[in-house]
Amino acid sequence: LKEAISLSAEQLLSLHNEYGIWLGEQARRFAEEENLEVDFLSSHGHTVHHQPEKGLTFQVGSGQHLANASGMKTICDFRTNDVALGGQGAPLVPIGDHFLFGSYDFCLNLGGICNISFAQDEERIAYDIGVANMLLNHITAKEGLAYDKGGMLARKGKLIPSLLKSLNNLSYYAQPFPKSTGYEWFSKEVAPIVDGVKEPMESLLYTCVHHIAEQIARAIDKIPTEGDKSLLITGGGGFNSFLMEVLQEKLGNDVTIQIPSDQLIEFKEALVFAFMGVLRLEQEINVLHSVTGASRDSSSGVLYLPA
Repeated sequence: LKEAISLSAEQLLSLHNEYGIWLGEQARRFAEEENLEVDFLSSHGHTVHHQPEKGLTFQVGSGQHLANASGMKTICDFRTNDVALGGQGAPLVPIGDHFLFGSYDFCLNLGGICNISFAQDEERIAYDIGVANMLLNHITAKEGLAYDKGGMLARKGKLIPSLLKSLNNLSYYAQPFPKSTGYEWFSKEVAPIVDGVKEPMESLLYTCVHHIAEQIARAIDKIPTEGDKSLLITGGGGFNSFLMEVLQEKLGNDVTIQIPSDQLIEFKEALVFAFMGVLRLEQEINVLHSVTGASRDSSSGVLYLPA
């Protein structure tokens, strides 16, 4: 999946179908093992191409193949309609933040990319802050490691000032929201900066953790707020205790990090996409133009019935 961006058209279409079948088989097996009565499946797929400024976005995981393999009604392709309406097609989770996690002042998802959502002037605002686990995992992969568990390796490193400055000066961070980004940006603009620095892995990780935390803190600092605020953390980055410590340090005393259960950290996005599927079936709004910059709110997602 990581290399899908470089596949030929034929290879990409084959992956699209095969991944849909695999997802369907996994869903069917899980439902059988847990003895679940499933109303429908919601799938966000895996984003391969995302260039909303060109009106382009594509997620692999064919909805029809998924529905056929699972035998279940399937809703997928949640982004395309929003992009067709001039939006970023991302982030999509803020609709769930609004209805399901509205008691928190800020909701931060630390996945490959980190994004934030919050209420402002009776609207939900959200955007991609920048890179997160994608950068850290890129560094560890060079040493044959999937990731830095708990940030233990990063904790041993030292700051590389020149690298921190180069990362913080990336032009994306100066762009106004709504905005979104992805692997294309990372591979073209971020990875070459890190790859050009010949320092120990631990110091690369240490510096990049500080970069991620600084960008999050800067983003939150720009949001007009009063009094003490709460920040809900979900996504894999929530398990990186060193990143959490550095982030709390950068945020200061006015914003308190709230780390939920491991289950919610891992599966909040899945929960919200299921909720988006419910809204789609009811033909209710599930994508907010205040978040994506589209011309209007929409009820997005494509419904597939098993053959």
